[in-house]
Formats: sequence, structure tokens, C-alpha cells
Amino acid sequence: MPNIKYIESKSPDELHVESLNWISELKFIKDEQHFLDELLKNYTLQLIENIEFSKNKDIISKLSKIRKTGEKLLKKLINHENELLILVDGIDQIKEEKHYRFLHSTYLLEVTNYFNDYKTIKRKIFTVVKKIMKQEKQKRLLN
Repeated sequence: MPNIKYIESKSPDELHVESLNWISELKFIKDEQHFLDELLKNYTLQLIENIEFSKNKDIISKLSKIRKTGEKLLKKLINHENELLILVDGIDQIKEEKHYRFLHSTYLLEVTNYFNDYKTIKRKIFTVVKKIMKQEKQKRLLN
């Protein structure tokens, strides 16, 4: 878990910017996932015919799972961002403010793990598609 003292030392503005960056990155990934879906659709036949079908199926399944995880995380972060008011409303709510910062630190960990998982699955998709594209190119050259 991230160092809670590190989060506690951040200003509300810094937490706000960090949350907005997470939300922006998640929205970008969501768009990128649509591209990956289209890429996989374009090579569906080759993915099915490939001898590594079960591995390809697993990759596609992981992409679907990570999409759902990203959607849930995005909703949580938007709500979290909306609750930032607790830190800037001028009212001392020590317990609530501490809880907000604790949640922020857990989201930091969750977002970091999500980004790492997404990058891993994206690399795998590109590797598979690149391999299929090479095979397709070789077939065309042989014909």
C-alpha cells in the first residue's frame, strides 16, 4: 500500500490534479480498448485458426475483464473526485478528511495495478496481431 504519510502531505489541489489525471488516463484507455476490439475483430478468423487458439482466447477474455474493471474504477474515481469538497469546504471534518485520504491512497494502488495489468494485456494483443500480420504477409508473398 502507498505510504499514507505521503498522501497526507499532499494538498487538496495536488489530490485533485492526481485524480483528474487518473480519470483522463482511464478515459483514454477506454477509447484505446475500442481500437483493440476492432483490431481483434479484424483478425478473428486468424485468431481462431491459430494453433495458439486457447492462448488467444485467454487474451481476449482478459481484455474484456480489464475493460469491466476499468469502468468500475472510473466510476469510483469520479465519485472520489466529487467528494474532494470535504477537504476544501473550510469545515473541520477530521474523520472524513482522513478517510478521504485513505481512500485516495488505496485508489493510487488500484490505479497503478490497473495500468500495469492493462499495459501487459495490450502488449500481448500487439504481439499476437503482429505475428498474425507477418503470417498473412508471408502467405501473400508465397501466392
